Amino acid sequence: MIRMGRSSRTELPETNDYQNNLSNPTPAYQYGSETTPRVVTDSESIARDIKEGRLSGFVGHGTVLTGETHFQMMLRVDGNLTGTVTSDGGTLIVGTNGQVDANVSVGVATINGIVNGDVIPTEKIQHGRTARVMGNIATPRLVIEEGAVFEGGCSMIKAREAQETQATAAQEQYQTSELSQYQSSAATDDDEDDADDFLSTDDVEEEEEAEAVSV
Repeated sequence: MIRMGRSSRTELPETNDYQNNLSNPTPAYQYGSETTPRVVTDSESIARDIKEGRLSGFVGHGTVLTGETHFQMMLRVDGNLTGTVTSDGGTLIVGTNGQVDANVSVGVATINGIVNGDVIPTEKIQHGRTARVMGNIATPRLVIEEGAVFEGGCSMIKAREAQETQATAAQEQYQTSELSQYQSSAATDDDEDDADDFLSTDDVEEEEEAEAVSV
């Protein structure tokens, strides 16, 4: 509808707003409003590992430790650690700001910082994108991400053979222990049977003596 008057402005029909609303409907679900997952910081990850008992040691940024280090479960280094690092199957994590100037003998090594020394993981070693490793490596499994720097020698065949030999020895030890337990249980059963036979023989002798007295 067009209205004429002092103003020559052309007004649009009232139904135009309704048509515009139909052409640009507001969706009931806004994809843009979807909440993105919150990124977990290093401090939160460390606190969670400590709470769950996985992290047995932590060297914070700016901390310098020197000497022999031995741990059980997991050790994270974000500072500077010098000396020797050993663990029987544990995991060593070197953060982006961490530096380890030591020979390392652990189960698993995850390196994102600097390591100056020989690293001997019995299971696996992983070099992150920011890793710088200067030393020899002996491990059955090796993972190097793009951007990592590794300067040294690597021995995987001997480490894998040693791992297989260790696994075979552990299996043989388990089978030996199971066999010894079976033999001990069988010997116990034989002793019980002998005791029962001895008791039955005594009962027969007592019955014969009783019959002889009665005669």
